[in-house]
Amino acid sequence: MRKLSLPAALFAALALATACAGTTSDAPTKGVAIVAAENFWGSIAIQLAGSKGSVQSIITNPAQDPHSYEPTAGDARTLATAKLAVVNGVGYDPWASQLLAANPTQGRLVLNVGTLLGLHDGDNPHRWYDPADVGKVANAITADLVRLDGSHARYFKRRRAAFEGRDLERYHALIAAIRARYAGVPVGASEGIFALQAPALGLKLITPYGFMKAISEGTELTAQETATAERQITGRTLKVWVYNAQNATPEIQRLTALAHAHGIPVVTITETLSPRTATFEQWQVAQLERLEKALHEATGR
Repeated sequence: MRKLSLPAALFAALALATACAGTTSDAPTKGVAIVAAENFWGSIAIQLAGSKGSVQSIITNPAQDPHSYEPTAGDARTLATAKLAVVNGVGYDPWASQLLAANPTQGRLVLNVGTLLGLHDGDNPHRWYDPADVGKVANAITADLVRLDGSHARYFKRRRAAFEGRDLERYHALIAAIRARYAGVPVGASEGIFALQAPALGLKLITPYGFMKAISEGTELTAQETATAERQITGRTLKVWVYNAQNATPEIQRLTALAHAHGIPVVTITETLSPRTATFEQWQVAQLERLEKALHEATGR
């Protein structure tokens, strides 16, 4: 993913945001002000904060490719209000960390998911597709909420338990059901967004790793990996093709059309909440239900 440097206009916005923040530092606020770079983390954060916090997410458009997002002056002002900022890291949203670093605020906590998980640029950044990582991030958000508002620690811990035991119940049940029924079924994917969920589902993701990584990062595809991905579709080696609609390059559109033409079920997924009004679990459950249906269609199981 290409690194973004902050344009001069954003530095100006940061200066204004800092000045404004200084004049309103004593103004009352309603709970912990949370800003998430992406709405999948924002959705989890607001469910954990409940009535004791507020959340603003910056990337919310399901038609936007987050990899190519260009921050605005408004984003700088929004991040300046955060008491807790949640960024993905791992090279996915460098603009967010740059904006926060350019406008340090005393007492602000920054949760960088990549740092939390011990990852580095070049690792797969799509951590919200790994169920285990979702749990780790939810724990970290809860811990930060307790640090910022210890008087409501019990409330935040109850919210965390309810999120895991009630809100994510269907999500975890679908993952377990797919793993039990379709373990080992070969599938393909348009890019690395699905590479973290496939193992949790017990599916065998056979698309070349280099192909998925190149599509994710917008780098050049090799002829060999492209030919392999195409051959897996035309030869029906894979049973289902998983397609990220937010990163629909011409090559991916061609391969997706090829999958349709060869009778391979296609499952559309997105990087951010779709629709944007959905919760994290509503969005993921809808995608998993479509995947389960496609696997049944492809295998008869």
